[in-house]
Amino acid sequence: MKKNSGNVASVVRRLAEPIAEELGYELWDVEFVKEGADHCLRITIDSPEGITIDDCERMHRAIDPVLDEADPIESSYRLEVSSPGIERELKTDWHIAACEGWDVELRLYAPVDGAKSYAGVLLPLGEDGSVRICCAPDGSERSFPRAAVASLRTRYSFDDEE
Repeated sequence: MKKNSGNVASVVRRLAEPIAEELGYELWDVEFVKEGADHCLRITIDSPEGITIDDCERMHRAIDPVLDEADPIESSYRLEVSSPGIERELKTDWHIAACEGWDVELRLYAPVDGAKSYAGVLLPLGEDGSVRICCAPDGSERSFPRAAVASLRTRYSFDDEE
C-alpha cells in the first residue's frame, strides 16, 4: 500500500505528540514533503520559552527511534526538527488562537475590495470560523471566510528593534 504525504504526516503526528509533551514542547506542525529528489519529514515544535537548537536535538533524538520502530515512511527521507520561527504560518484553529494579538499578513486566493493581501492584528476567529484581523493603518476590522484565505503568517517588524 502506497502511503500519501497526508497520511504520513498524521501518523507521525500521533507518534510525535506524546513525545513532544513529555519533553515540555508543543507540537506545532508535521509535514512530509518532496523537495527536489528528496523527501523531508519536518517536525516543528514550540514552547512558551521559545525553542533552541538543543531543544530540536532533544526532540530529534527522542523521535528517531520511535520512527524507526513504527516505520511509517516507505522511502528514504531526511528528518528535520525545528521551531516555527518568529514569522510562522498559521494553518489551524489552534495556531490562530495561539497567535491572537500578533501582527499578521493574510493573503487571499482572489481579491476582496481590490486587494489580495491584508496586514493587521490577528483577532479571535469569528463564530463562523472566519479569520478576523484589525487592519493597519486605519484600524478597520475585516473578516475573511477560511476558504478564501490562501495563507496567514505572523509578521515581525525589525524596525521596532533598538
